[in-house]
Amino acid sequence: MTRTARDLLRTTTTRLAPDPRSNPLVPRIAHGAAPRTTLAALALEQSWVIPADRRAFLHLAERSLVTAPEAAAFFRSLAEGEALAEELLPSLTQACGVDEAAAASYGPLAGCQTYPAYVAWLSLNGVPADVVLALSANFSAWGGYCSTIAKALRAHYGFTDEACAFFDFFAEPSPELDRLATAAVQAGLDAGQLNESLAHGYGRLLQQYEAMFWSTLGDLPF
Repeated sequence: MTRTARDLLRTTTTRLAPDPRSNPLVPRIAHGAAPRTTLAALALEQSWVIPADRRAFLHLAERSLVTAPEAAAFFRSLAEGEALAEELLPSLTQACGVDEAAAASYGPLAGCQTYPAYVAWLSLNGVPADVVLALSANFSAWGGYCSTIAKALRAHYGFTDEACAFFDFFAEPSPELDRLATAAVQAGLDAGQLNESLAHGYGRLLQQYEAMFWSTLGDLPF
């Protein structure tokens, strides 16, 4: 039986679902037990991750335009989303007590920046359809984390809707992005341009680098 893109996206996301134990920080935030200094570091690390990922997605879109236009549309949509998310970050950092001077002088943590570094590697080396599949599986976990954090920031930390908008943005399901991902993966399957083994390997590393992001923040001293 021929596999469809929707089936492949679903099974890959299931196979790559992270071990709940790989992210001890989000449960701490969910219970209001994480210090505000850690929340501030989370926001500041994202201020480095988001623009880096946006540029990587734009490069992927450009690379894909001729040979994989469906993937190019997916990556363009991701880049547009990162641009919107970047506009929401200042309200979050301010709510965490970070002023402009502190934000400007912040030095990012290596353990948090391995994820965007690998996304940049994929933008240079990955076959577009494989990258679409790997990223789509990873985004499922990220969206769940953002949903939990957004609720916790309101319930335990007194953050306003404006301050939580960054996490709300990523927590909200995107039917359009799902449609674009399905079209890109299906086009890759139809053209014989999708290597499931490579895509799974990319997704596995993305999940591991994301776990490193959270564990690095979780290990910060109070």
